[in-house]
Amino acid sequence: MSIELLAPAGDMERLRMAVAYGADAVYLAGSDFGMRAFAGNFDREELAEAVELCHHNGVQVHVTCNTMPRCEEVERLPDWLGYLDAAGVDAAIVADLGVFRLAQRYAPRLKLHVSTQAGVTNHEVARAWHELGASRVILARELSLDEIREIRAKTPRDLEIEAFVHGAMCVSYSGRCLLSNYMTGRDAQRGACAQPCRYKYALVEEKRPGEYFPVFEEAGETYIMNSRDMCMIGHIPELLEAGLDSLKIEGRAKSAYYAAVVTGAYRHAVDAALAGEPLDPVWAAEVDKVSHRPWSTGFYYGQPGQYTGDARYIRDFQVCAVVVSCDGAGEAVLSLRNKFSAGDEVELIGPGLRPVRFTAPRMEDMDGYPLDQPKKPEMTFRMRLPIPVKPLSILRRQVDLSPRGSRSE
Repeated sequence: MSIELLAPAGDMERLRMAVAYGADAVYLAGSDFGMRAFAGNFDREELAEAVELCHHNGVQVHVTCNTMPRCEEVERLPDWLGYLDAAGVDAAIVADLGVFRLAQRYAPRLKLHVSTQAGVTNHEVARAWHELGASRVILARELSLDEIREIRAKTPRDLEIEAFVHGAMCVSYSGRCLLSNYMTGRDAQRGACAQPCRYKYALVEEKRPGEYFPVFEEAGETYIMNSRDMCMIGHIPELLEAGLDSLKIEGRAKSAYYAAVVTGAYRHAVDAALAGEPLDPVWAAEVDKVSHRPWSTGFYYGQPGQYTGDARYIRDFQVCAVVVSCDGAGEAVLSLRNKFSAGDEVELIGPGLRPVRFTAPRMEDMDGYPLDQPKKPEMTFRMRLPIPVKPLSILRRQVDLSPRGSRSE
């Protein structure tokens, strides 16, 4: 038995982290036609570099073309799809039937994956997409585990089934929401969602402008559309048993640290499940160390419930530095991300590495002068680590970074 771990890559830094920390495949977007317009994304030169890097490491590349394009945008699609085909991209993620047909015509080598935006919720629509030529369907997030089992049982085995298992969820069905467009002019269906579901709303009476009356749900909460985040790391065996072919982590707009930690944690969870072993609690704990909202198991076991108290992210850890190089004795060169000092309690994580806690020793700048606190962003410095590690390992420390009312990562 095998299953794909599919990780997000919002830009080249996040892609490198996803690859290093154990992704079997990554999904990313070009400068157009992707559902995360405010992620860094990839221009043509970067995308070619991404494909080369991934394929060198045995990792597949899926490119999102899952917006709902307008007429003028459709005219640009043949050239873009042809480029993806020529660049060696493995699959395109599409939601629009017209885009699907254009991809078959102009990118015949590409596998076609039907986006969650298409709202695949039953075996008949999954079979229909397969008959049209899709190699994979990405299920709507609103399905239960029992419904997924039924779809798997009633569809051709060569049709792959992918499902989201971790990350932010949307108040609207499979992300098809018009609130952002209506309120801010930013079209959620073309990758520019302003997340108005996270806002704190009040009631205004027509003849009393400027007088705001709070909107309460149960116990004084006012975030009436705010959803929990999904976390299925403790349920990988059930997902395998249901017959899924790919487990998808949400988060192209999240940080490189998120890409590294969540990918690494799920890599260990998947490997343990495939080996028939229980999940080591250390990996379940890792997902609590990235920015997130209160967890749920999505719709897999019933309604996930809302979190209406606030829209803030829980942030308990901060990246201090990223390892650039390290020798066999643990002598490392690091690149600074946030200030820290000698004597601080820090944790070291890395590809395949269980977290190691230690007290930060005195450091040196690149000229060999003693350094108690590196301060200049992205400066490189030397530090003795407790064990040798791979490049892209991360030094972090525990600190509460959870401001009240925050709306985004």
